[in-house]
Amino acid sequence: MAPPLRGGSILLAPPLFFLLSLGALGAQYCVPRKTFPYQDEDLRLFREEGVWNYSTMLLREEQGVLMLGAREAIYALDLHNVSSKKAAVYWRVTREKQKECAYKGKQSEVECRNYIQTLHPVNQTTMYVCGTNAFSPVCDYMSYSDGRLVLHGQQEEGKGKCPFDPFQRYSSLMVGSDLYSATFINFLGSEPVVLRSSHTAVRTEFKSSWLNEPTFVYMDHIPESVDSADGDDDKVYLFFSEKAMEYDFYSKLTVSRVARVCKEDMGGQRTLQRKWTSFVKARLDCSLPEPSLPPIVQDVFLLKDHNWRRSVFYAVFTPQSGSSRLSAVCAFSITAVREVFNEGKFKTPVAVETSHVKWVMHSGELPVPRPGACINNAARRLGMGNSLDLPDKTLQFIRDRPLMDEAVRPLTGRPLLVTRGPALTRIVVDSVRALDGKEHAVMFIGTENGFIQKAVNYEGEMFVIEETQVYEDPQPITTLRLSSTKGHVYAGSASGVVQMPVSNCGRQRSCSDCVLARDPYCAWDLPTARCASVGSGRSAAVQSLVEGDTSECPEPEPVPVIEVTLVPGNNLQLPCSAASNLAQVHWLLSDRPLGAGPRYYQYPGGLLLLNASGPDAGRYVCRSVERARGGTHNRTLAVYLLAPGLGGPGGAGKGQEGEAPVDEAVANSTAGPDIPGVTATQGPGPAEPGGPETQTDGGRVAGLRVAVGVLALLCLALTAALLWKVKRGPLLRLLPWGGPREGEAKTPVMEYAQVQNHAASEGKTAGEAPGSPCLGNNHHSGVDFKGNGAPLFTSMRDISCLDGLGYINDESEI
Repeated sequence: MAPPLRGGSILLAPPLFFLLSLGALGAQYCVPRKTFPYQDEDLRLFREEGVWNYSTMLLREEQGVLMLGAREAIYALDLHNVSSKKAAVYWRVTREKQKECAYKGKQSEVECRNYIQTLHPVNQTTMYVCGTNAFSPVCDYMSYSDGRLVLHGQQEEGKGKCPFDPFQRYSSLMVGSDLYSATFINFLGSEPVVLRSSHTAVRTEFKSSWLNEPTFVYMDHIPESVDSADGDDDKVYLFFSEKAMEYDFYSKLTVSRVARVCKEDMGGQRTLQRKWTSFVKARLDCSLPEPSLPPIVQDVFLLKDHNWRRSVFYAVFTPQSGSSRLSAVCAFSITAVREVFNEGKFKTPVAVETSHVKWVMHSGELPVPRPGACINNAARRLGMGNSLDLPDKTLQFIRDRPLMDEAVRPLTGRPLLVTRGPALTRIVVDSVRALDGKEHAVMFIGTENGFIQKAVNYEGEMFVIEETQVYEDPQPITTLRLSSTKGHVYAGSASGVVQMPVSNCGRQRSCSDCVLARDPYCAWDLPTARCASVGSGRSAAVQSLVEGDTSECPEPEPVPVIEVTLVPGNNLQLPCSAASNLAQVHWLLSDRPLGAGPRYYQYPGGLLLLNASGPDAGRYVCRSVERARGGTHNRTLAVYLLAPGLGGPGGAGKGQEGEAPVDEAVANSTAGPDIPGVTATQGPGPAEPGGPETQTDGGRVAGLRVAVGVLALLCLALTAALLWKVKRGPLLRLLPWGGPREGEAKTPVMEYAQVQNHAASEGKTAGEAPGSPCLGNNHHSGVDFKGNGAPLFTSMRDISCLDGLGYINDESEI
């Protein structure tokens, strides 16, 4: 093995140096195509007053209920509508336990309560449930039948099955009648353990080489004995993060791990008595596309296949450094994990001068049977029927060397999804059959600000279909469950649980939107002319998941023309928003691209025309340009006809209008002088200018008003001057030329500072082409209003938003 690289006080082994120094070039950060804000009519919410931390869920689909564990409460909710509570049972901590917990230094009203953490099925009606019980874990059996939820009152010790600390990550799994748990078994949270609670209890060693300050994330069972040619055993896989022992770093470095144990492991006869003889672990590799420390696994979901060899783990990773806002999703095949454990090299500790222990690759011969392997046909032929028969040499090797040298690589060689922004927290994955008959893995990913992103991978291209805000107040999603049969996703947080459908096809109002969404759940139904869920009886439907090709869509209705009266000197706002986050808006004036100018300014909501004049009259067309694999899609969103009319800055700025824009026109070609799908509607034209007499009379009246105003001002000034002679000028500050008296603060001038939009705050470049769904959308810089009231703009493509413009009305002025 090559010697480690040194640099100052930092000593890096080659694998870590590689992680720190290299990142994927040309990385793309995926942007959801559409963002849907919170709308309670699309969601179902359950919460109960005074109850918090809805963090444990169990789907009982055969009974049609969602079992929900919270702080000192367990609920049975209707699986079709979680707002409907079918039953509840309250499991409160006793006053004595609460006082005892508070006496040990914990917060009486927060930590010293009973948080339901473990909830597993035992049979069709019975469940096994555990709670923290004021830092004194306890478990019980619970049954649900005939609409009633009942605790059996057969409480038993919960240490090792449930964490002491309610805010400490842990994981558990019920396999048959055996409970597998990964948690801490002492009050201080300093003794981690992976435990199987059964008639033959087995646990991990209390050695830092086994578990070193771990954070447990996920456990699952793989039936590897099914169709096994070598008579292998079933496995339980554990995902966690821990402080790395194999790297010398200036501080403790956290890495992500996957470990496994054999289901029939009984421990050793002399060595490793009642300890796992099959515990092995390896590092997970999910490198972020920029130099950084290894990312940390936050959640895992196993997408199971009827052939377990095709099962895939989907894992969410976030950076361990606070300076990065990247998150990633990586997929790991079960075959890749098995290959590392079954055939990979081990790491072994050696003593070196520069440190106490250095971990290097073990290059010597391995004992027989292979350390960490389950009992299989080869072991049975050697007379070893179970782990109690394993030789001490094999057991001693795995006791001292549980770590594999090679890391588990992602299925695609790199992350499936990389996002910049709010951290990803939880993930579930659904397998969906589209119209083409192919299965697609659709990921639902929770975020730290209460959104659920929906993403899918099409032939190596990651595409984020949409993101939906499921909580009105931003809060982290801490639990995510999926019911494929019911078609719902269930999200849990500190304040409640939310039910969201896996698809809401009706949000897509047109054929082009439905096809460009590239949602496997949805297709445009031609007979009914609506975006509907994919069904077996839907033959005449349009869906293009890989290409996003809208050529089969029918011609849309033309966009009506809105007529607007142009009054010289006024400011006009022409509303028009991009069709999606991946689209870019382009404006045409009289069939030509609207160039940058001192008075035309584009913002996310449309176009602002300042100090309009006669030459600004014409036809303004707003087009949305979106790129997909199938080509560039140009859609006409709005058409405005500006015609000159009579008036000044104080006059009316808008004339007669037609109806609001309806559908868009779609053209699979580049923008040109011909604007497809636009027809002018015949409506009332602009008001005719008045005759010369009318204009003269109006001018005389205006002049008279000005003269009267000047005279009134002079009278006021004279009166103030006389009073100042008498009172030493206390009214001087009321005069137009007056100023504040000594010691008074000057009234501040209203100033609008530059406001950046979300995309700009994330460091994306302005004017970036939307080409890929993993690139940014329309990115413009901000608008700055100087203190003297004169607007200072850069160019049309360099404006971010107009949140500072409190008016944005046709008649208003800056």
